[in-house]
This record gives sequence, C-alpha cells and structure tokens, in this order.
Amino acid sequence: MKVYVFVAMILLSCDLIGQKRLDTIYANNHKNVALFFTEPIRLGITGSPHFVFTYNRDKEQYFGLLQATPGKESNLIAITKNGQVYSYILKYKEHITKLNYFVGLDESIGTESPVMIDEKTDDSISSTITDKTKNYKNFCDYLLSRNTNAIKTKRKKGIKVQLQDVAYQGDEVYLVIEIKNKSHIDFEVDYLNVHVTSGNKRRKASFQRLQQYVMYHQTIPIQIKANEGKRFVCVLPKFVLGDNERLMLELSELNGGRKVLVKTNKSN
Repeated sequence: MKVYVFVAMILLSCDLIGQKRLDTIYANNHKNVALFFTEPIRLGITGSPHFVFTYNRDKEQYFGLLQATPGKESNLIAITKNGQVYSYILKYKEHITKLNYFVGLDESIGTESPVMIDEKTDDSISSTITDKTKNYKNFCDYLLSRNTNAIKTKRKKGIKVQLQDVAYQGDEVYLVIEIKNKSHIDFEVDYLNVHVTSGNKRRKASFQRLQQYVMYHQTIPIQIKANEGKRFVCVLPKFVLGDNERLMLELSELNGGRKVLVKTNKSN
C-alpha cells in the first residue's frame, strides 16, 4: 500500500536522523542581517512582530533582510522556490558581528511537497536525497579517509585550525579542515567563513576580501569539547586563486572572544 505524507528530510553529519538542532540568528534594529539562499525566496514568516523579515514578493530574489526590536526570542521559517524549508531561532542582540548568512542546501529541514512512500520500504526516505548530495557525500567520505599533509595551520588561545587539503571535483572545490581544542574550555562555533583575499591589507583601498558560499559541508561541528578535535569537509563552487590571491578561513567562537584566521601562502 502506498500513501502520501509530508517527509522532513533532515541532513546532519550526512545521515538522516530524527531531529536537527536549529541555528540561532541574532538581529537588532540598527543593522540589516542578510540571508542568502540558493533559490529565490517564496515565503518568509517570523513568529513574533518584533522580528521583521523582508524580501521581494514581486520579483524573484535570493536574499532577505532581517531586523528586530527588543523582546523574547522567536523563529523564522523560510521556503524557497524549489520547496525547501528552512527554520531558525531568532534572538535580539544589541551588538552583533555577523551580518551575512549564506544558507546551503544541507541546512534545509525538509520539503513542503508531498512525497510518495511505500510503507513497506525501509529506505524510501533515503531515496529522496538528490544524486548531487550523494556525490558530495561520497567524495567527502573519500577525502576524509585519506591521510594528508597540512597546507596551513594556525594556533591561537588553545585552538588549532588546520587546512589539510584542497581538492577539485567537477564544478566544486572541497576543503578538508581540522579543528582541535587544546584548551580546557569547550569551544562553541559561531561561524566558519571561507574568504578569498587579494591585495595588501595595510593599503585598505587595494585590499579585498570576498566571502565564498559553502554549498554543502560534512559536517562543520557545533562544538569542540576541551582536548578534542573534529575533521570535516566544506564544499564550495569551484574557484581558482590568482597570483595575488590567498585563501582564508575565519573561525569565530559563539559567546566568546576566541577567533582564528588561517591564511594560505600566495603560492598555494
């Protein structure tokens, strides 16, 4: 017997599990926080009037702007043109440092469209995962199975961030990254951004830093406990560094002051 149900496909650590921890987005009333999606936004709803999410309802647009006034936490539900559903916890914060969120397909909590499932088939949910996602996962697994020499390592306040490998596959570039916490305090990740930089930072007019879009990851950790380490892969649209360009990883701690920047040499 076949029935129609709504299936929430939840990807965490590239496996299907019962629940995904929702990320928290902070906003205030004097800065715009931008959310960039892979598909145009069709619907965006907040659970409280003191959070406002605006996007172009008349013309397809890939980003929306979030603002907030002081009040209790709420949530945001966004649905893109292809039916992917995204959900976040919203909190007001007077001082915010992260103003741009690039939302990858792997952050979707499910789809609004009904999926036909055979009740007797155990792997019916898994069959709905796209071939592209499977390809990402398979190549990530392969990269994580290899031993690699570090390309660049940075240590700061007991946190070590190491770029271990840069691999190209099709139209994507894969970054193998390891984070180790050698301090006695757990490290909770606020964000890990990937940038391509060019020019001389001392000459601000010529220095440029372009944030790259992480379209899939396996899996950026939420927390690294004291004296533990995590190794994972980020997948980005393909890019090639020019002669005067460098790759930079920016790791920041949530509710803490620790931040680590890893910059490759220009020859890499």
